[in-house]
Amino acid sequence: MDPRIRLRHIRCFLEIARTRSLARAAETLAISQPAVTKSLQELERIVDAPLVERNRKGATLTHYGEAFLSRASIAMIELEHAVEGVSNVRKKSAWTVRVGALPTVAAHIMPDAINRFKRQENEAIVRIVTGPNGHLISLLKRDTLDLVVGRLGAPKLMTDLTFTQLYSEPVRFVVRPDHPLLKAGSGAISKLTDYPVIVPDEDAVIRPSVDSLLISLGYKSFANRIESVSTSFGRAYTVQTDAIWIISHGVISRDLEAGTLAALDIDTSDTSGPVGLTTRADAISYPGFEALKLAIRQAAATSRIAYP
Repeated sequence: MDPRIRLRHIRCFLEIARTRSLARAAETLAISQPAVTKSLQELERIVDAPLVERNRKGATLTHYGEAFLSRASIAMIELEHAVEGVSNVRKKSAWTVRVGALPTVAAHIMPDAINRFKRQENEAIVRIVTGPNGHLISLLKRDTLDLVVGRLGAPKLMTDLTFTQLYSEPVRFVVRPDHPLLKAGSGAISKLTDYPVIVPDEDAVIRPSVDSLLISLGYKSFANRIESVSTSFGRAYTVQTDAIWIISHGVISRDLEAGTLAALDIDTSDTSGPVGLTTRADAISYPGFEALKLAIRQAAATSRIAYP
């Protein structure tokens, strides 16, 4: 920004634009009208364009002024929010940040992330909401959430949002540890239809990659199919039956380590998808919020959730 521009220039211009009068702008700002006129003239010289036309009816913006107004208003609001954010942090007043997290993220990453964050911001309130990725992103867009930790959304959902990747994970085909298909090795691919299959439902963010993989393996559909993104159901049903559960690696990473579930010998590397932080592009950044995002990044970096 041009170093000659001062806050008084912006304040005077915005008040003139609001009141459509130099006199009323001076009255609102509690300064003289000549001072308002001087600030406006200085700003017009700096931008090298007429911003305001003065006439009998008062003051109207030129097309240059209209263009300047839209950006200047946003800049002023951002500055006010930044000052408020720092003030709240310095006062250590209670403030709330709302985080949406996929169930696997909530279980594997958020405990460590919140522990790291609370060491710095112990008076902050963190509200964690879990659910399907698409639902969380819709809440983010409606300003019901401040941040989503989950999969990269579909392009049509990512308008006005920003995404920062934490790690990448594929889906896995998992079964109970004594499942007959484990003895088949790579031959398990040809026998999937012999057993019930749990697949993500149509709204799940991983569904397209699962469908593509199944088609590449020669399967368009399964007659004995169950659709669910419930981790509690998927885990319980798979352990108790001969079902094959197709699910993101992060959901069952600890089950695989503990031996309560086992992965079939099926190459799923093509299904790897990014998991990361999604925020609104116009989100107000402040120290506490940045500290939480840093804590989540650090927790993700040390977690064993990422696919080996």
